[in-house]
Amino acid sequence: MLKIVVCVKAVPDQSIADKLKIDPVTKSLPRLDIPLVINSLDSHALEAALQLKEKYGAHITILCMGPPPAGNIVRECLALGADKGILLTDPAFAGADAFATAYTLAKAVEKIGPVDVIFCGMASSDGATEWVGPEMAAFLSIPVVTMVREIVKDQGDEWIVNADYEHGYRRVKLKLPAVITVTRDLNQPKSLSFSGILNARSKEIVEWNREKLDIPAERVGLKGSPTYVTEMAHLESRREVEILEGSLEEKVERLVQILSDAGVV
Repeated sequence: MLKIVVCVKAVPDQSIADKLKIDPVTKSLPRLDIPLVINSLDSHALEAALQLKEKYGAHITILCMGPPPAGNIVRECLALGADKGILLTDPAFAGADAFATAYTLAKAVEKIGPVDVIFCGMASSDGATEWVGPEMAAFLSIPVVTMVREIVKDQGDEWIVNADYEHGYRRVKLKLPAVITVTRDLNQPKSLSFSGILNARSKEIVEWNREKLDIPAERVGLKGSPTYVTEMAHLESRREVEILEGSLEEKVERLVQILSDAGVV
């Protein structure tokens, strides 16, 4: 039976983006007082795992790093069909960049034990670095294929996948265990069902902190992040509007003149 880990991220609800604030000291986004939702691309990663479970049988572990409220996202994944949830939560993890996040996730995967495949969304809506999956694979010393749009062969320990590449795609053969980051083209995630919500009540969610993972404090969170934001500024977007008057011919002539002066035509 396949052993699958799906890494999911609890991200700020984009519907309240105008209310988000950045910590002026850490230059990071506080997540304790804002509504969190599952990162959209991670939903496609979970769906890929669920489809494999339906076809061949699999045990799916959800791995999420975030504050305690992120446990609701883990529970949602369990309701969709995952088997176990692990929430990495510790104040020491706060402010982690992609490098520190990938390191922490990799240490958690090592603690989980042997796995066949790790699915991730190719990017998060709040960071969009696309680095966490590849860096996690580097820490685990296993192959990675990014931006996967189709799984062509998913049996045995050698898979074949199609992954986005410029204006086309590349076909890649990879040997498991491996990390796969996915795009929206891979599948269509299913919606929550009432029966799934009921079943999730009996499923296990465990919480691991830094000490459980046996990670030095200087390797996690803000302390373990080699990249950081040095300065932030509020940018104002202003536009000048000119209403063209006159007949249609006069308006066209004036518009062409404006575009010509601007070097557009």
